[in-house]
Amino acid sequence: MRHLLGLIALAAATTAVAYDMPARLDDGWPVADAAALGWDTARLDRLATTLSEESHAGVTSVLIAQRGQLIYETYANGGSRDQLNDMRSATKTVTALLVGAAADRGRLAGAQAKVYPWFRDKVRARGLDPRKAAMTLEDLLSMSSAWECDDENAFSSGNEERMYVSEDWTAFALNLPIRGYAPWQKRPPESPYGRAFSYCTAGSFLLGATVERATGQPLAQFAHDALEQPLGITQVQWNRSSEGIGMGGGGTRYRTRDAAKLGELLRDAGRWQGRPVISAGWIAAMLTPRAVPRDNTEYGYQIWRFRFPVRGHDEWVWAMSGNGGNYVFVAPQFALVAVITSTSYNMRAAHPRSQALFGDAVLGALPAPR
Repeated sequence: MRHLLGLIALAAATTAVAYDMPARLDDGWPVADAAALGWDTARLDRLATTLSEESHAGVTSVLIAQRGQLIYETYANGGSRDQLNDMRSATKTVTALLVGAAADRGRLAGAQAKVYPWFRDKVRARGLDPRKAAMTLEDLLSMSSAWECDDENAFSSGNEERMYVSEDWTAFALNLPIRGYAPWQKRPPESPYGRAFSYCTAGSFLLGATVERATGQPLAQFAHDALEQPLGITQVQWNRSSEGIGMGGGGTRYRTRDAAKLGELLRDAGRWQGRPVISAGWIAAMLTPRAVPRDNTEYGYQIWRFRFPVRGHDEWVWAMSGNGGNYVFVAPQFALVAVITSTSYNMRAAHPRSQALFGDAVLGALPAPR
């Protein structure tokens, strides 16, 4: 029996996945050896086993980059390096980058630009509610507009499911009513950063529509010219609304390595391999807390900020986040970007699972401070 157990242990050891550097490809990513950088590669090795478990059946890839170099990459559960992953609402962060690109080119007057003047053919200026007339891009970027729009409330006038079945998504967003406040809700002056958060995909969609009008290009074309081509992203899929406007609120598909490039832009002040793509000032504005959706969570310009325990104390980490557990995590203090893709759409456990994977397998494997 002891001999048999020894053989079983030997077989398990020989079939265990040992750490290997990511492949060096012609996609612009340098690669590095995590072991040489001091990472706990034994913890990274256990990721393959974790992803093979039924509890992680939807997770299709995990990728880690540090200091602009890929150090870990794995695919599972039908995922592959060439898979175009439906990133869902992680698209919102891409749209915020495109707003910045349009501002960098002088097509938009920054985050304080008014929204409604771009849509005079849709909504007449005369008689427009003053609160709508005063609405800025920053209100939409920070999910704190005056609209009654809440995707987390099925009864909300602006719930995204209502928009999807409408003929004109742009008009749907522009004509949303002004929100009210129940007695238990905080009004903007009472809220952290002076903004009352309400998750609103219609606002993200209108950001993309504004970029289209400001640049005179379809959103997908402007994204290609201003963002994807400079990053060497050659395969992507953008969706469109009923009336043909680019869907800036969700559903864009990227390969895992390309999603990591978007994270690298955020980590490295808008640069890719030392070359500026988006202005550092805009990236800094995106990564500034603007609202508080819930405890231990903050929100910048279309990007989340979560707390994670690291070596006995909490660290803030920025995150592009999408339905199904799709994430691009960005931790500039560790020079770190990590991507987790998942197809567990509309499953309650998907987000906690991806966050736990990041916390345990990625942050837990970080090199010890020197």
